[in-house]
Amino acid sequence: MKTKSVVIEEPFKAVLKEGDLDEKTIGHEEILLKTRYSLVSAGTELAIYRGTEDWAPLPFYPGYAAVGEVLQTGEAVKDVRTGEMIFCYCGHSQFSRASVGHVIVKFPQEYDARGIVFTRIAAVSITALRVSDVQLGDWAAVLGLGLVGNLAAQLFVLAGAKVIGIDVSEKRLELAKQCNVEYTINPQKEDAKEMVLELTGGKGVNSVVEATGVPSVVERAFEIAAPRGEVILLGSPRGQCQGDITGLLNCVHQWGKGCVTLKGAHEWRYPIKPSQGCKHSIQRNCEILVELIAKKKLIIDPLITHIESPANVQQVYQGLLNKPNEYVGVVFDWEKV
Repeated sequence: MKTKSVVIEEPFKAVLKEGDLDEKTIGHEEILLKTRYSLVSAGTELAIYRGTEDWAPLPFYPGYAAVGEVLQTGEAVKDVRTGEMIFCYCGHSQFSRASVGHVIVKFPQEYDARGIVFTRIAAVSITALRVSDVQLGDWAAVLGLGLVGNLAAQLFVLAGAKVIGIDVSEKRLELAKQCNVEYTINPQKEDAKEMVLELTGGKGVNSVVEATGVPSVVERAFEIAAPRGEVILLGSPRGQCQGDITGLLNCVHQWGKGCVTLKGAHEWRYPIKPSQGCKHSIQRNCEILVELIAKKKLIIDPLITHIESPANVQQVYQGLLNKPNEYVGVVFDWEKV
C-alpha cells in the first residue's frame, strides 16, 4: 500500500514524501495504524530540522505522537482489535506499524482524538512530577511555558501545588492562565526572584522545573529554590553555556547556599511497560494522561494553535522556528492529505 510521510531531507528542508508500506508483512505483535492526527514536538523536531542531532542523521522521518484507527493486527495481538482507536508513539505518517511491546493506549471513539494526541507531550511533562517531592500545598515554579512546560505546570496544579509559571512570552503566560496556572511572571517585565519571594513569603519554591532546555536558565532556577528544595531538569539541555558553575554547585553542596537537590526528569528513566518493583511506567503514565485529557482535567483546547495538512510541513517548521509565540500546539490532520 502507498503511504505518505514527513521527511526532513536536509537542514531546514522538510517535505511530505510518498512511499510503500507492505501491509502483508505486519508482524505477529504489530498493528497497522491509519493515522488520524499526529502532534509536532517542537523541541525535538526543530533540533532535527536544524540538523544538530547526531542521533538523527538526515534524511530523517520525524514524529513520535499519533492517534488513529487500527486497520490490522498481528496474530499475537490480543488486547487490540480492528476498528479501535489508539494512541501510540508513531511518527508523521499516513499509515504506520505500531508494536504492542511499546506504548499503546486504547480509547473510546467519542473521545476527542485531537486532544488525546497531546498525551505524548504530557508523558514527557509528567516525569517532572514523578521525580518530584512536591506535596499538597507546596510551591512550585515552571521555567518555560511551551507545551512541555505548560503541561508540567498543569500536572503540578493537579497534584495540589501552588504553581508559578515563568516565561518571557505574554502569549504563553496567557495560555497558562487559561490552563489553571494561577500565578505567572514575565522576567523581562519584572524581577522574577523578587516576585517569587513575595508570593512565597520570602521562602522560595519547593520545586523548580526547568522546561526550556536552555542551560543558562538552570542557574536562574537555583535563585528561586527554597532551602532544601529541588531543581528538576525537564527540558533536554541543548546548546553551549560558558561560565563559572562553582556558585551553582555550591547551591547543591552547601547548607548555607540552600542544599538544593538537582534532579533529572528524562522521560525514558522509567520502563516502557509496567514491571515488578517499579511503580511507574510510560505505559501507565499514558493511560492516566489519556483519562485526564478526556475528562478535561488536563486542559488541551487552548494549546491547539494550528491544525494543518501534513503537506504544509515546511511552513509548520518555519513557523515553529520563527514564530514560537504563534505556533504552540501544532497537529497534523491526516484526512487533509
